[in-house]
Amino acid sequence: MDIVTLILIAVSLAMDAFAVSVGSGMLMCHARWRPTLKIAGSFGLFQALMPLIGYAVARTFAQYIQAVDHWVAFILLGFIGGKMLYDALTEQDDTPARANPCDWRNLFVMSVATSIDALAVGASFALMPRTGMLEPACGFLLCCALIGLVTLVICVAGVQIGCRTGNLLGKKAEIAGGVVLILIGVKILLEHTVFAG
Repeated sequence: MDIVTLILIAVSLAMDAFAVSVGSGMLMCHARWRPTLKIAGSFGLFQALMPLIGYAVARTFAQYIQAVDHWVAFILLGFIGGKMLYDALTEQDDTPARANPCDWRNLFVMSVATSIDALAVGASFALMPRTGMLEPACGFLLCCALIGLVTLVICVAGVQIGCRTGNLLGKKAEIAGGVVLILIGVKILLEHTVFAG
């Protein structure tokens, strides 16, 4: 596998995390670097770890993971998005409830949900011929690290875009963030069920 192919894989894997980063950024009042890096770093870390896990279990559990990964992502993102919508719509005044995307529990759930597809990618890496980027002994680790780095950079941009948009929208930003999470979950589910194969 050449580096261009790997970068394209990394970018495609990062798209769900990017969308969720934009939604998370919309909930933040200011585009501060510490929470931005916390969100983007968490997404990048999980995008790097999931292929490692997928690689490790490829020969025994890959078919079981692929059978349910889309349902897990749909349920997790739907739950968080639904909670954000509920909080925004039941808040009495005009100030947004501002669900905290940097809360470790929320961040963990969103990171897992947006990186589940990377398990299958890791499993496919285990079955590919060891050429190009996969040829060196540590080539697989370098591939995973590059996937994580690409996700980190894309998600930093996503959070910054969301922060700037969220400041303009106020309470509507929380509603939009919840809708984004639900739609990403629906997209993952449809890609693996209705549009699969």
